Amino acid sequence: MTLEIFWTKRADKKLGKICDYLNKDYGENSSNKFKTRINQIVNLLADFPDIGTLEVKERNIRGFIVVKQISLFYKVRDNNLIILNLFDNRQNPDKKKF
Repeated sequence: MTLEIFWTKRADKKLGKICDYLNKDYGENSSNKFKTRINQIVNLLADFPDIGTLEVKERNIRGFIVVKQISLFYKVRDNNLIILNLFDNRQNPDKKKF
């Protein structure tokens, strides 16, 4: 069963910032490749939501590495896959926000 996908405002804003950065510094092709990769992963998670690592057990928050620099955090509620945030793995892990 495929879950319905929802993006939080924080995750949507972070995705926009990452794509803007990639487009500006590396060109439109890199930005488009990243968007394609994100879409592939989100669709995979919608079909197989338990493949991500359990990050916060109490809140059922899971993580998945998109590329070595970026992780995606999500949770499943009812029949919904909720994308919570994208995180730059080069930052201090204490800065993670869900």
